[in-house]
Amino acid sequence: MKMRHYSLYKILCHRFIVGMLLLIFMFAAYVQSENQSVAVAASQSTGAAMGIATFAGGCFWCTESDFDKLPGVVSTTSGYIGGTVENPTYEQVIAGKTGHVEAVQVRFDTTKTNFEKLLAAYWLTINPLTPDRQFCDIGRQYRSIIFYHDVMQQKQSEESKDALQASNRFADPIVTAILPASIFYPAEEYHQDYYLKNPIRYTYYRNRCGRDKSLEHLWGRKH
Repeated sequence: MKMRHYSLYKILCHRFIVGMLLLIFMFAAYVQSENQSVAVAASQSTGAAMGIATFAGGCFWCTESDFDKLPGVVSTTSGYIGGTVENPTYEQVIAGKTGHVEAVQVRFDTTKTNFEKLLAAYWLTINPLTPDRQFCDIGRQYRSIIFYHDVMQQKQSEESKDALQASNRFADPIVTAILPASIFYPAEEYHQDYYLKNPIRYTYYRNRCGRDKSLEHLWGRKH
């Protein structure tokens, strides 16, 4: 009887801990969402000039998470860009038949950051040496691309890529493409802020994919 009571006690404790962790994650997601809403409203009320940038770096859950941490970023949206099919679905895109890539559109406060700073941060979130894949995600829908929205962004992107190649940091060529931005289709709602809505699944995926270990090996810094 004592052993049964002890086992029941362990089960109840485990369930309590799991429940508390889920509550903490849900609260963190709510706070993050509220902070983004406040940031957008504040930028609009103060008339701050807003910039837009679009980056493809493999899994858009991860790219969105990485850019949300940057100062000056007001909002991020996961979506699809670069294809030929109107209003593509997630299932169509990951099948690799629409020409789209998973990407993130970033809106930023130009008084707090700029496109060049976002570019510098972007390189550190991807493997620029692998064509048609990023980490464990394989296919052209996961290739790395910088989508420019104007001539200045194109110039800065090309200069940034050339500088990285000329630095001789890597023996292999930089294969990240630089292309004009086309129609951006926001992904389904359940993909937006996925890392906040599903923190356990997201963390498991990111770890299993080896993304951070690969980035640390490439760039010599932890993420």
